[in-house]
This record gives sequence, structure tokens and C-alpha cells, in this order.
Amino acid sequence: GLLYGRLQAPPGTAWLPEALRWATALAALKYTIQGDLPLFDRSRPEHVAPAIDTLLAKANAALETVTASGFPARWDAIAKVLDVATEELGRAWGAVSHLNSVADTPELRAAYNEALPRITEFWTRLGADERLYAKTMAVAHSRAAAGLSPARQKVLADALRDFVLGGAELQGPARERYAAIQDRCAALSRQFGDHVLDATDAFTLD
Repeated sequence: GLLYGRLQAPPGTAWLPEALRWATALAALKYTIQGDLPLFDRSRPEHVAPAIDTLLAKANAALETVTASGFPARWDAIAKVLDVATEELGRAWGAVSHLNSVADTPELRAAYNEALPRITEFWTRLGADERLYAKTMAVAHSRAAAGLSPARQKVLADALRDFVLGGAELQGPARERYAAIQDRCAALSRQFGDHVLDATDAFTLD
């Protein structure tokens, strides 16, 4: 995975949930926990908006914390704050996306479609954040970076690459255009998924 979670996470993609750090996300979604996995049968469409509001606020606060001028440019310091928040958001949204794909209802689809633009905006902004890009560059150029394991050095290099691919070096109209394209792609992905679900529901052997 990427340092700082999914810098270019495809917001229309259904990420399957995994057994790790579900506690905050599930509490916000009003799920109960069996081990580390959510009980999907207890989720409700009305849980989505408040959960996403809570987790987006936490992720945005984490981003502001790690990009502050006084925050240390160290792998572990940044990851402990930003990775945790973005991972919780990603896992909660993954649960919503998964349910929307396999247990489609008009109410759940409406909740998913309402939250999708905000999710898209966050991931697009995270991947293009100039402050976070500069902080990551500082990590990469620090003396401590030479002591990172080969795996972590690879992750760090990939994160820098993904900042460039995510528009961190774009300016003005080009940056706005990139964000608009990301939003449009997410909307088209959502519409395509809706059409597939509708076609599946309408299929008969008659």
C-alpha cells in the first residue's frame, strides 16, 4: 500500500473490507463488531452520512496536523496520524461500497451517491496536496530515509510518484481540470455500476 493510505484511491471502486482497525469506523456506522469484522446485517442506509461526515472530518484534521510547519518530517510520525485516519475512512467507505454492490436498495444507493462526491473530493485533494507532497519530499531527502528498509524506500518512492500522477505539481486551471476529471470519472463509474445492478435485478429467464 501507499504511505498515507490511498493517495489515489478510486472512489467508485468497492474495496472489500479487511480485518484491521475497524473500531472507529464501525462505531460511527453503528455496527457491532464480531472479532475485527463488521456485521453487515446490522448496517442501515441512514448510518452512512453521519459516519462519512465523522471520518472525513477526522481525515481532514489529520491532514492539517501533519502538514503544519512544526510537524516533523518523519515517516513514523506522519503515518501514525494520517495513515490511521485515512485507513479508517477507506475501510468504512469500503463497507458502504461493498454493500451497495451486493445488497442494493434505493435507500442505500441514495446514501452512497450522496456521499460519493465528498469522498472523491477528499481523495483527489489528498493526492494533490502541495504541503503533503513537500513534507514527503522532505522525508525522502532526510538522513533517516537512508536507514529505511528496502520495502519502505519503495513505498516512499511510489508515494512521490503518485503525488505527481495525482496532480500535486499542477497549477491553476490544470489543477482544477484534473479535479473535475476525477469527479466526472467517479460519477461515470457510479452510473455504470447502477446500470449493471439495475440490469441484474431486471433479468429473468422468461
